[in-house]
Amino acid sequence: MTSTDLTRPVRLRFAPSPTGYLHIGGVRTALFNWLFARHRSGTFIIRIDDTDRQRNVEEALTPILDGFRWLGIDWDEGPEVGGDFGPYYQSQRGERYGLAVERLLERGYAYRDYATTEEIQAEREEAERAKRRFVYSRRFMAESEADRARFEREGRQGSVRLKMPRQGSCRFHDAIRGEVEVEWASEQDHVIQRADGSCLYHLASVVDDVDMEISHVVRAEEHLSNTPRQIFIFEGLGAAPPVFAHLPYVAEPGSKVKLSKRKLAKYLKNPDFAELYRHGRSVVERLGETVSDDAFNPVIVDFYRRVGFLPEAIVNYLLLLGWSLDDHTEFLSREAMVANFSLERVNRAPASFDPRKLMAFEEHFMAELPAEEKLPLVLPFAESRGWTATPASSEEREYLRGLIQAAGERIKVAGDILDYDELFTPDQDLAYDEKAFEKRLVKPPEAAELLAAMRGELAATGSFEADALEQMFHRFVEQRAIKLGQIIHAVRVAVTGKAVGFGMFDILALLGRKRVLARIDRALALLARE
Repeated sequence: MTSTDLTRPVRLRFAPSPTGYLHIGGVRTALFNWLFARHRSGTFIIRIDDTDRQRNVEEALTPILDGFRWLGIDWDEGPEVGGDFGPYYQSQRGERYGLAVERLLERGYAYRDYATTEEIQAEREEAERAKRRFVYSRRFMAESEADRARFEREGRQGSVRLKMPRQGSCRFHDAIRGEVEVEWASEQDHVIQRADGSCLYHLASVVDDVDMEISHVVRAEEHLSNTPRQIFIFEGLGAAPPVFAHLPYVAEPGSKVKLSKRKLAKYLKNPDFAELYRHGRSVVERLGETVSDDAFNPVIVDFYRRVGFLPEAIVNYLLLLGWSLDDHTEFLSREAMVANFSLERVNRAPASFDPRKLMAFEEHFMAELPAEEKLPLVLPFAESRGWTATPASSEEREYLRGLIQAAGERIKVAGDILDYDELFTPDQDLAYDEKAFEKRLVKPPEAAELLAAMRGELAATGSFEADALEQMFHRFVEQRAIKLGQIIHAVRVAVTGKAVGFGMFDILALLGRKRVLARIDRALALLARE
């Protein structure tokens, strides 16, 4: 029953509900719609499914749209863009839904029903006791204006229900799942308009698809059961249904159960998921932010934006959750994704969310970026801590670029720059890790003397570049017949306050002679008091 008219312009839509944060599975669905539209030189639309007035959260729409923009999923029509098929908010389309209800009533595809909730429930319970499938008797159906007037005199309020067929079957082709057949007898007479005149999802979605000339509906598989009743509405409105394609859901880590943003505590028992969460938490805590688990959860796309993941890594990973180019290609450019995407390559089976794999994609794409391109990614994090001016001076940017270069692959996400607060702290305010200071500077009897001697070498050496400093350190240990570790660990703690970090010679060169000497002097002064 589904249209396969290849002459129709390709128009796809994603319709988020502003009821909360954008789920990673929803982003995957939006991405597949976007890629299909771009591959076919079609139109990608965002429309807002805000018919559920009680659950809508006005402030939730902004992070949804911001999330799409951050991921590079742009839309051709919809909020903030407009278009010829608006309005793009269902809450503004009530008149169109009302007209559609009247058309369905006129054509016998719907009826006014005056049953109360209690009467429907009584019929349902009776069917359960008789061990038969519940089918509404329609005994409160108003078949005429006289029936309607009689029911309303009794004080009843009428809703509008679909008058579903009781015989035969609905057959349609799903672009992912193939031929699908559903017995009409399994469908209930679904309410499409409440007594207060407001319309429900099934009607609103179909009317919007008709009005906006949607050619393909690519959505999550939980909507597969909605398809027969929606096809029935298309037929009732005299419109050709779109091509349907139902995507497999994104499953929990190592499971076939659908991923949920409400199961964070459960997922944290998975070590890889817990590590991903911990990594993100460490970033926001260094920023001094307080966030709830509802707002900060690896199942929500905003988690990755706030932590400093690369959009390219997220998009590439989500693409491979249920789709593949071949049995070996993992990393694809955005252009390659668009060029190769097709629904035929979508897998029918659920794809498990793998935090380790996602992090591997992030590390790959971050490692591919030169320091110059990482700079604008990490700069907002540095600015948020007041480490640089806003905007940063050329000198500050050059310092940050040097840090990025020296840290190398230790910066897995942009927020990891916050791990290096010691390199931005004023010399006189440098904090020392007590255990490291005790182990490397207090306990070794030779530490103070060696550190003082190295201080002299650092003050007198010519070049303060990393390579020259490394050669000088090696000459120093050879002349004194000591091990490199006896001096380099002491210098690291004196200069950074920490026991670990990236290359010591890179750190010295980055800080520069003046700051290095000032920090060593401070450490020696503290040692003199011991």
